Amino acid sequence: MLSVEEASTAILQHAEIRAATRRGIVEACGRVLAEDITSDVDSPPHDKAMVDGYALIAADLGGEGTQLRVLEEVTAGNVPTQTVFPGTAVRIMTGAPIPRGANAVVMVEQTRSTTASGQETVTVDATSLAVGANILPRATSLQKDDTVLTSGHLLRPMEIGLLAEVGRAEVEVVPAPRVAVLATGDELVPASKSPDNGQIRNSNGPLLQALVTRAGGIPRDLGIARDQPDALRDKISLGLSDDILLLSGGVSAGVLDLVPAALAAAGVEQVFHKVQLKPGKPLWFGCLFEKHQPRLVFGLPGNPVSSLVCFELFVRPAIARMSGHPANQPHHRSGVLTRGHRQTGNRPTYFPSILSEEDSRLTVSPIDWRGSADQRSLVTANGLALFPAGDQDYRVGDSVLTIPL
Repeated sequence: MLSVEEASTAILQHAEIRAATRRGIVEACGRVLAEDITSDVDSPPHDKAMVDGYALIAADLGGEGTQLRVLEEVTAGNVPTQTVFPGTAVRIMTGAPIPRGANAVVMVEQTRSTTASGQETVTVDATSLAVGANILPRATSLQKDDTVLTSGHLLRPMEIGLLAEVGRAEVEVVPAPRVAVLATGDELVPASKSPDNGQIRNSNGPLLQALVTRAGGIPRDLGIARDQPDALRDKISLGLSDDILLLSGGVSAGVLDLVPAALAAAGVEQVFHKVQLKPGKPLWFGCLFEKHQPRLVFGLPGNPVSSLVCFELFVRPAIARMSGHPANQPHHRSGVLTRGHRQTGNRPTYFPSILSEEDSRLTVSPIDWRGSADQRSLVTANGLALFPAGDQDYRVGDSVLTIPL
């Protein structure tokens, strides 16, 4: 039986980054870039005004009330037609190109404008102005042929704006993995149906689909497979067309735990079965080694809390790696218990807990949890507290490791 760390390593060894695909830049947001990006322009493409005002020659300002003849007005999107010379200025708007001859821009708030006989004159109240004032020089932000983004960069909204600025409407990115979700069991009925005697609603399917979505994958619902070899075989065959197949139930040691045999019949090779973990011991993992990339297959325990714990520890990092993100084992953070806890058994336990920030420290409150099928209590938790194997009484104030949910 593998440890959590050994199981994680074995899974990530088979989780390969998906082949790049071309996407429009808005659609690419949240994905990992799969190519280097260079600029096809200088930015800004010209010396531009940073404020509304007047472009002028700084040396013309010799005291309060300097008067200058206005040659023309230039707005953003237009270009100057006049050259500024001593005693003149050009009215200019933010973003517009600086006219030839001008070397500074005075803010409109520091000026007074008058017009007589069709000629505008501006009086500048500022006594002096530095050369370059309120001007953003050409190529300050980036130069043509600069590499502005490199492969492996996560595309956030800021990067999408930059891609548009440098003329890239489409880019190569690592696509999100497709994840098929299949619940197994004769006792299951859809959430929309009232269960008869001996039946329960399928909660694992929707739970896992939601977890896949939150982890950045694209879920596909395969519904419910009955505990019959033919039914399992058909559903598994559908799921193996996706990058990852998640099955819940049927991986323990009962008479109707048929999933491992059905997977073997479909050509899926077992990598390991069972992990030194509570809840989640029955976890099964294997791969279908076909085509260019292995298909990852997880047989998750049927109890919902066990499925959730296994997903967070093992499936989420695999989705991250296949998406091009770093995929280390889940980050554990130390916290302080606010209530006592009794740990028993020879397996480390990930216990649903409430994590809170109090006085610059993380506090951990294990919930009143009644076992792997207890979803109602689980909704009060926002993290898992790790209690190592062995019998031990934990007291208020003891430190434990946690991972968020």
